[in-house]
Amino acid sequence: MCIRENPDVIVKDFLPVLREGFKRHGIATDVYSTIGADNCPYVLTYTALQSWDFALYLSHAELRLERDGRQVAFAEYHLKGKGGLSVAKWQSVKSKMDPVIDQLLK
Repeated sequence: MCIRENPDVIVKDFLPVLREGFKRHGIATDVYSTIGADNCPYVLTYTALQSWDFALYLSHAELRLERDGRQVAFAEYHLKGKGGLSVAKWQSVKSKMDPVIDQLLK
């Protein structure tokens, strides 16, 4: 599977966590800044946002999987109210994204 690199995402470890999550499911990935339609039948696009509360943390992420240019799956991570007073908002990117990747690949 090809992953279209999103240079606007500055969340630390986001792309390596994505790649490891797909590897956990037995899916090899390649990352490209541009992807030709003939190169990859499956393309993952993503976005991720971080928020600040004494430290940066992942507050929102979206994964879109396309096959031949048509969306076939979507999964999202979203902290309501940016996590409020919950200490769970500071969990690792991996602990937040592993269930999202699992959901995407159901």
